[in-house]
Amino acid sequence: MQKNDAIRCTVQQCAYHANNENYCTLNSIVVGTHETNPTKKECTDCNSFERKNC
Repeated sequence: MQKNDAIRCTVQQCAYHANNENYCTLNSIVVGTHETNPTKKECTDCNSFERKNC
């Protein structure tokens, strides 16, 4: 899979991480929240995350 220059990512445990580069390989991602009223970035999540098989 090729990196998507528009989506940066540092989560190397994700199946969509671009291996040696801090980018995502998906065409788009879904950003969500686990809070009722998110007020800071820690309240948001990448809902496209899938754990990389080891």
